[in-house]
Amino acid sequence: MSHNTFGHLFRVTTFGESHGIAIGAIVDGCPPLLHLTNEDVQAFLDKRKPGQSRFTTQRKEPDIVRILSGVFTDTDGRQVTTGTPIALQIENVDQRSKDYGEIAQSYRPGHADFTYDAKYGIRDYRGGGRSSARETASRVAAGAVARKVIPSVSVRGALVQMGPHKINRANWDWSEVDNNPFFCPDAEAARFYEGYLDGVRKAGSSIGAVIEIVAEGVPVGWGAPIYGKLDAELASALMSINAVKGVEIGNGFEAASLTGEQNADEMRSSNQGPQFLSNHAGGVLGGISSGQPIVARFAVKPTSSILTQTRSIDSAGHDVNVMTKGRHDPCVGIRAVPVGEAMMACVLADAFLRHRGQCG
Repeated sequence: MSHNTFGHLFRVTTFGESHGIAIGAIVDGCPPLLHLTNEDVQAFLDKRKPGQSRFTTQRKEPDIVRILSGVFTDTDGRQVTTGTPIALQIENVDQRSKDYGEIAQSYRPGHADFTYDAKYGIRDYRGGGRSSARETASRVAAGAVARKVIPSVSVRGALVQMGPHKINRANWDWSEVDNNPFFCPDAEAARFYEGYLDGVRKAGSSIGAVIEIVAEGVPVGWGAPIYGKLDAELASALMSINAVKGVEIGNGFEAASLTGEQNADEMRSSNQGPQFLSNHAGGVLGGISSGQPIVARFAVKPTSSILTQTRSIDSAGHDVNVMTKGRHDPCVGIRAVPVGEAMMACVLADAFLRHRGQCG
């Protein structure tokens, strides 16, 4: 299976399967002498790990990370990066492969079962193998390293819609994101989501969500026109997350309904330099960062593995009804928040290194 690596100068390769011995990432291109410890990475993995509330999968994975290479303890006693590949390993400890025995020959509708089997002639039915959202823990670990490369940049994410229910943006409070199990910036919406998702979960179903990622502190100039557009690479990275079916930067699709006057990010001079009067472009103009906050949103589809019976076929072409008994997120979009943050951080770290390489 190819294409397990992304990035140009800051390159990330992930490995492992949902029910394998371990998963992890190799980060290549990280500059030397950056302070990096297991605890630095663990803090972000703890945000993503399963089983933290009744609203996520009850698979109990501690997601303890080990840095296997690429760091060295200097004469001051600090563990720093060496500039060589950083290997990050996370063991799987709570697999229940037997839960998938009944669907070993059946394709779950909406999942990658059919396409994997058609392409490779083999598939790991135990939780989906590489197509499982379990793989995203590796991305979160890599994202923690990326943040060390761009320490002046803040990357934060939030759930802004669950099913058809959007937050009230007038209530947006970043401090609320860590106060509820949904990473929601609107306390009132978070309270509503509790009852709403309880109903979805008890019905044996699932629901989708929209996640917003905001990066602040990105200077003017990162990215490149035409084939190295920063927004294009962000869209590609976010679209690669499991279950993501749509990405928009700034106003995104809403821009199609605006006039040129409404959509223009007008400018004025100020003592601090150019001052934008709006940010409809989401911090990227012509593929290059404008110095404004970079804003991206992505839509996550409902979890494909559900307890409700759905119609499908098996590997022999027979009609079957499929019900997945494993432990799954009723809204996989919740734990996609730290994953989206990680992918944004990785793309920005790569963009910084490439900009520095060309422009100094």
